[in-house]
Formats: sequence, C-alpha cells, structure tokens
Amino acid sequence: MTKTVVAITETTNTRSFNLRVFGCQMNSYDGELIRGAFSRAGYREELNPEAADVVLFHTCSVREHAEERVHSLLGALKRTKRERPHVVLGVVGCMADRESEELFEREPHVDLVCGSRHFPKLPKLVEKVISGEGRVLLVGDSDFAVDAPVRDLAGHPGGFSSQVAIMRGCDLNCSFCIVPSVRGRVESRPIKDILDECRRLVERGTTEISLLGQTIDSYGVDLSSSGSIPQLARLLDELAEVEGLRRIRLITLHPAYCNDELVEALARSPQFMRFLPIPLQSGSDSVLKRMKRGYTLDLYRKRIQKLREKMPDLELVSDWIVGFPGETERDFEASVDAMKEFGFLQSYVFQYSPRPGTPSTQLEDDVPAQEKGRRNRLLLDLQAEIARERTSSQVGKAGSLMLDLRPEKNPGYWRGKLQTGHSALLPDPDGLFRPGLQIPVQIQDWQGKELFVESVLSQKKVLEMQAKIPTAQVESSILDV
Repeated sequence: MTKTVVAITETTNTRSFNLRVFGCQMNSYDGELIRGAFSRAGYREELNPEAADVVLFHTCSVREHAEERVHSLLGALKRTKRERPHVVLGVVGCMADRESEELFEREPHVDLVCGSRHFPKLPKLVEKVISGEGRVLLVGDSDFAVDAPVRDLAGHPGGFSSQVAIMRGCDLNCSFCIVPSVRGRVESRPIKDILDECRRLVERGTTEISLLGQTIDSYGVDLSSSGSIPQLARLLDELAEVEGLRRIRLITLHPAYCNDELVEALARSPQFMRFLPIPLQSGSDSVLKRMKRGYTLDLYRKRIQKLREKMPDLELVSDWIVGFPGETERDFEASVDAMKEFGFLQSYVFQYSPRPGTPSTQLEDDVPAQEKGRRNRLLLDLQAEIARERTSSQVGKAGSLMLDLRPEKNPGYWRGKLQTGHSALLPDPDGLFRPGLQIPVQIQDWQGKELFVESVLSQKKVLEMQAKIPTAQVESSILDV
C-alpha cells in the first residue's frame, strides 16, 4: 500500500498551531502544557485557526452542549480542510476518549484523536500524520504519567495567578459522571515535584496558585504515607513555607474525603483562600443514592459544620443537578431547603442530560425538559438572593484583597478578590498598585453589586511590598475560550 505524504510548505521552525480549550480548569492547565510541548517542538502559536497548520480542540465531555459545540466548530473547518489539505485537524481530551473512532466517522476530515492521558505526545502524533501514516488514534490508558517530574513552563502565560495540577482522575463512581472513564483513576504527583513547580512559579511573579484535581481532597490516596496526616494536609503545610506565595485555591473537593485532619490543615494554612468548592449536587438522600455520591445530606452537613467551626469566615461553592432521573418535586424542594441552609456564595446549576457510558443512562430520564428548566431557574434565582445577602453582610469587616485588574467601568479603581472569594473594588488615586499585590483592607460599602474597600496600608508600605514581588514573566500567549 502506497503512503500519501502530506506536503508542508513551511519549514519545521515556522509551522504554526492553533489551540482551543473547553471545559474545566484542568483543561486550561493542560492547554498550557500543550502549548509548551509545541513551543519546544519549534511551532509558533497562531490565533487564527484558518491560518494555522495544526488546529486542535482540547475538549470536555461533562455536558452534551460542550461536545456539540466542538462538533459545530469542526464542521465549520471543512472548507478550510478542502482549501488547505495539509492542515492537521485534531480532537484532544475527554471527548476524544469518549467518542474515540466515532469521531472519525462523524467528522471525516479529522486527522487526529488523542485522549486525555496522551496529550504530551501531541507534537509526535502530529508528525505521524504529516509523514503520511494516515489518521492517528490514541486513547485510553497510558504507560507513562501525564505530568513530568519537572514542568516545562514554556506554555505558562505569565501573570500573578497560576494553576498547578496535583492529581488527576477519580476513584469514585458517580452514576452521572464520565470523568473516571475518560480521565482514569487517581494519579497523584509527588509532593516534591509540586513544591518545585510552585517555587519556580513564585520566582516568575506568581502570588496566587490554584491547586487542581478532579477530587482534590483524595490527593495522595495512591501514594504511601509515613505519617497519619493525609497527603493534602501535608502538602498545604509544606506550601506554607514557600516564601512569596500569598494565596492558595483548591479545586474541587468531594465531601467523602473532607476529614478532620484536612479541616485542621485548611484552618492553619496562612495562604488558603476561604472559598471552597465542595459540591452537594442534591439535597435529597434518595437522589444522592441514585447518583452514587457516597454521602447523605446529614454527612454533608457534618462536614460543613466542621469546616465552619474552624473557619467561620468560610464561603462555599456548590454544583447542582436538577431533573436527575426520579427527582420528584419533593426531592427538588429538599435541594431548595439545602441551598438555603448552607448559604452558598456561588452555585453552578445544571439540568441533567444523560452521558453515554455512564450508569445513570440505565435510569429513565423521566423529568420533562420544561420542568428541568423551571427548577434550574428557581435555584439560580435563589442563589442570587443568597449571594446578595452574604455579600452585603461583609460591610464593616476587615479583609485581604488580591488585586487582579483595572475595570474599564470603574476608572481609578482596582478589582480583586477578598480572602473569602468576594469581589471588591479598591481606589488607587496615586497609581501605586499592580496585579498580584495582596492588600489589607477595610470593607466600606456595598452598592448592590460589588463591595468597595479601602487600603489600611501607607504608601511606603505598598512600595515595599511591590519590591518583593518578581516581575511576572510571559513566555507565550494564551487564548481563553
């Protein structure tokens, strides 16, 4: 059989790639690693997909809508593929794992399908396509770890806020969730590698790091531990010694793993942001059981009580699924009551849709679409009301604000996040501030949307703080999608 070699008019050093990233923060982080890999291979990033030699979609399979959007974008590239047949078109990540060869059948112009555990090989896989090996499919388990012991920061976008994956995968089996089948089981990184990455990021100007994991509080269950303290608790203690690291975020916890040792570690961490995603999903025990979440409402309540006993200023974030198979009006009202009881600052509410390959597809999807929509709107409206109450109650308190950006609609101010996750505006009439500074503030006012704060620092102290932060480096551009 004769191979067809795809001609590339540019030299290796001038080939270009375009990457679109969809979904969660882990995908965003993986996008940085992908950009770094192509940079090392001699590619340059091209922001226009119609002008790139390699076009990649790093995908999400948690919701059907996300997959259909990718299919729509792929369809729009058929003309580009006809006009520039040398273009390599690839689908990467969870959608590649879930659909596998079906992607080739539905999108005949796609050249490459690469699963979430193989993306570090992408430049070599692209070369296989270019050299004439035809379509390339690589999904499922991998014989090597996704994360290298030493992360190459070539794809890091710079700035004060960075992401660090500390584990991947999930050992749980929630009936609605596709993650374990596409991401695999828990795979934790050694603490030494994580600390090294965090220190290097701080040296480049990072002051805030989001630690990422599908169920981050299960970090270390696959690692041997010489002591009784769980691995995540130990990691938080060691990160407290990283000079210059001012704030740590955790994304995302599962209630089943949130034990006393972890709660103690969170409470004593000087960097932990008191803003914790710990999804409940439903307030009904019968629904939670069908979801196979591994806890009851009462167990969740006990976990939250422990957290708030140690951290009274803690704000919570939850995910919810409405219209899960068998969810009655009484079940839904239990979710309404739970949202009120726990007083979440934020909630992400989703209407149930069956994901092929998950156990819940064996259940009858018996809640009408119109009813799902009604319940979705009710929870969102309730959450907005609760958020207003919690935000307005902050007035008069002291806090710590990490600066992010200058909003166009509020000239003379900086916007940032308080230690509790609330957004606030800080006046800067003298132009002293910069992104990544963490400023002690007094919360003065709330005008229905945002909090307004005042710095309690002198001008001299602000300048001293700025001098201690390295200038953030930028080695590559990043396209947020």
